[in-house]
Amino acid sequence: MANVEDPAIEEAYNDVRDDNTESNWMACGYVGKTNDLEMIGTGSGGIDEMKSLFDATQVVYGYLRVIAGDEESKRPKFVFITWVGENCGVMRRARVSVHKADVKKVIKQFAIERMGTEESEFEYEDIMKEVRKVGGADYQGNW
Repeated sequence: MANVEDPAIEEAYNDVRDDNTESNWMACGYVGKTNDLEMIGTGSGGIDEMKSLFDATQVVYGYLRVIAGDEESKRPKFVFITWVGENCGVMRRARVSVHKADVKKVIKQFAIERMGTEESEFEYEDIMKEVRKVGGADYQGNW
């Protein structure tokens, strides 16, 4: 099991969800070789800013806020992100699916989930296409 008890993780999650803050992403990662997770970043620069934390030797769990909809209705949607660096250890990689379930006990509400090992799998436009598909009404026909 992953230890997701760092209160900063839940605080950052709530901050990203809050309509009254500028924060639109947060990320947590492991403390050394332990199964303890800690906050490693938060900000208002979207997925491109979050990707600066993606390291080929690390696993990062992130939460991203995007604005979706059309001219009739703009609404926030949330994305759960799992980055698994291509050079992270075999045991760390093997535990991701189990640990991800623990992380989801804190990061509970999201429209889509993305997991990848290359930064190109986290392009803003690709994420938005997927968000639009699951987002309900689309009067612009953007699907």
